[in-house]
Amino acid sequence: MKDALQRAVSRAWPALAAVAGLLLAWELGCRLTDMDPATLPTPTRVLEQGWLARDVLWRNLLPTLGATLAGFALSLTTAFAFAVAIDFAPPLRRALFPVFVISQTLPLVAIAPLVVLWFGFGLLPKILLVALVTFFPMLVALVDGFTATEPEIARLLRAMGASRRGVFLRARLPSALPFFFAGLRISITYAVVAAIFAEYAGAARGLGIFILNAKNNFRPDLVLAAVALSSALTLVLFGLAALLQHLAMPWRRT
Repeated sequence: MKDALQRAVSRAWPALAAVAGLLLAWELGCRLTDMDPATLPTPTRVLEQGWLARDVLWRNLLPTLGATLAGFALSLTTAFAFAVAIDFAPPLRRALFPVFVISQTLPLVAIAPLVVLWFGFGLLPKILLVALVTFFPMLVALVDGFTATEPEIARLLRAMGASRRGVFLRARLPSALPFFFAGLRISITYAVVAAIFAEYAGAARGLGIFILNAKNNFRPDLVLAAVALSSALTLVLFGLAALLQHLAMPWRRT
């Protein structure tokens, strides 16, 4: 346990040192130039005002977290279902992939207001927008993972009498795990951004609404406090995805 902690610290300290250096340069730059806090507050002011507004930030964090997790769960379920269908019926790839690619070319800034107009200001439009943003990376990762199966393994299993379903469960699904977790880590970072942007388009509560209100009140310190909180949330979700990969793939822990 001690060795694992030491290894983690040895890996993390360069990144922590870089972040600390940037924050220090920001702090000193604002103080030495007498920067107006209404233009660019210092990191210590952002931390102070964020702590004072912690109750409001927490109340707005929960809806954003709920929309992020619900939308990502929908995206993950849908992407897995389509990836399995495409793997079992390859012509579906030629039929569906152009549609999925076109869906990714639609500007979110134009789609979000329409989704809110169609489905109201509740949780559903946020879930749908998060799913729309994160669906395609997960689908591509899973489809590529299934096709990365070694042909020799599949032939061996079929020679031993395994069915198409058996080959999928014993060979193709395990082969897709590294691709799946790579897509998971990428998509989960998009999910938080999509949830906040969806709240910009229309919501009663959430970090997006908090940022919008703080901006309208000329409070860049609170805007940056909410941005820091959303970044922390993204890092936590990314870390959980990495931990899940660590637990699900013990043969790659080294």
